[in-house]
Amino acid sequence: MSTPSQASSGRYQKEGWVQWPGEPELSFQFARTLGGAQEGASLISECFAAASRMTPGDTESWYREWQVFAQKSEWRAEEAFARGRFRTASSNWLRASNYYRSSEFYLAHDDPRRVDTFDSVERCSHRYLAGLHPAGEVVAIPYENGAHLDAYFLPCADSSVRSPVVIAFGGLDEYKDELLHEMPKHALTRGMSLLLVDMPGQGGTLRRQKIVNRPDTHVPVGACIDYLLTRSDVDPAKIALYGASVGGVYAARAASFEKRLVATVSDSVMFDMSSLFEGWLATPERLIWRHLKWVFGCATAEEVVEKAKAFRLEGVINRIDMPYLVLQGTEDWLGLKTATDTYDYARANGVDAELRLFDPAETGAAHCQIDNPTLGQEFICDWLAGHLGIDQGAVRARMSALA
Repeated sequence: MSTPSQASSGRYQKEGWVQWPGEPELSFQFARTLGGAQEGASLISECFAAASRMTPGDTESWYREWQVFAQKSEWRAEEAFARGRFRTASSNWLRASNYYRSSEFYLAHDDPRRVDTFDSVERCSHRYLAGLHPAGEVVAIPYENGAHLDAYFLPCADSSVRSPVVIAFGGLDEYKDELLHEMPKHALTRGMSLLLVDMPGQGGTLRRQKIVNRPDTHVPVGACIDYLLTRSDVDPAKIALYGASVGGVYAARAASFEKRLVATVSDSVMFDMSSLFEGWLATPERLIWRHLKWVFGCATAEEVVEKAKAFRLEGVINRIDMPYLVLQGTEDWLGLKTATDTYDYARANGVDAELRLFDPAETGAAHCQIDNPTLGQEFICDWLAGHLGIDQGAVRARMSALA
C-alpha cells in the first residue's frame, strides 16, 4: 500500500491530472470529482485538501475524507438557507451531493453506509433541485411489476414553448445525481429539458429496489418516453437520448429498437463488453469487478463476462434510424478501438453516425472527458440542439425577454 506522502507525486499526463501515479483507478475517480469544480460541484482546494489526507490505495480513507467535506458543505447550505442566502445554500448543496457521491464510491454494496450515504446524496440533490428556477422535480417513472425508475425532471428555462427533452443516464457507476451538475447548465440554456434517470443497475433503482441491468434497454427507455408523453411541457416529437460509458451501450441498444427517439449520443461506448471484460479476468484484484458484479447481478467475474455477451452491439445498432453521435477520448482507459469499431460498424450499415474524438492537445482525452467535462458537454449539447431543431438564437431572445 502507498503512503500518504506519495499524494504529492501527482502530475498532469495525457489523460489529465493523475493524483497518485501508482493508483490509476483511484486517481481516475479523484479526477472525476476534481473535474466537477468546473460545473460548481466541487472546489479545487477542497479536493486537494481531501486527497492530502488520504492514504492512496486505502478506500476507507477515501470514504472518510470525502465525508468531511460533504458534511461541511451540507452544514454551510443549511446555515445559508436559514439566513435567506439562497444562492450560497444552492451551491453548497450541489457540492455536498457530489462529495457524498464520491465518498460512497468504494463502499461494498452490502455496507450499511452505502444506502445511508446515498440517502445523503439525494437529500442534498433534492434541496438543490427545489432551488432552481424553474424548480426541478423528483419523479418515479412507472416500470415493471410495480417497480419504478428514480429520476429528476428539469424543465428548460424557456417555459413559453413545449420543449425538446433529453433522457440522460450514466454508466456502470454514474447515476442521475452526478449528471445533475454535468448537463443542466449546458442543456437547459440551449432550450432542452432533461430527464435524468437511474436505469436498471444504477443509483436508487439498484440500491433500493435491487434491480440489476438488462440488455433490452429499450424497455426502461420506453418507460421514460411513456412518462414524458404524459407531460404538457414536453414536445413529443423531439425526444433524444444520452448515455455515458456503459450507458453509451445502453443508449445505442435502446435507439436500435425505440423509434420514438430522434437522436442518440454514446459518450464513450463498448462495441463488445464481454470481450473487453474477458481481458480483465487476469486481474481479479481490480476494484472495478466489485461494481461489475453488483450492477450485473452476478456472483463471479466469469458470470459477468457471460452476461455481457447479450450487450454486444454487432447485429443490433445497424437498426438505428436516427442521427447517432459517438464520443471518445484518445486516452480513454477502455481504449480507442471500442469506439471506432462502433462507429465504423454503424457507418458500414447505413447509420447516420458521427464520431468525435478528444485528444490531449485540447484536453478531454480521458474516459467521458472527465479531465475536461465542460468541453464534452458543450459539444454534446450543441449537437443535440442541432438535431432537435433548436434555434439557439431564438431561445436566447425569448429567455432575454422573460428576464
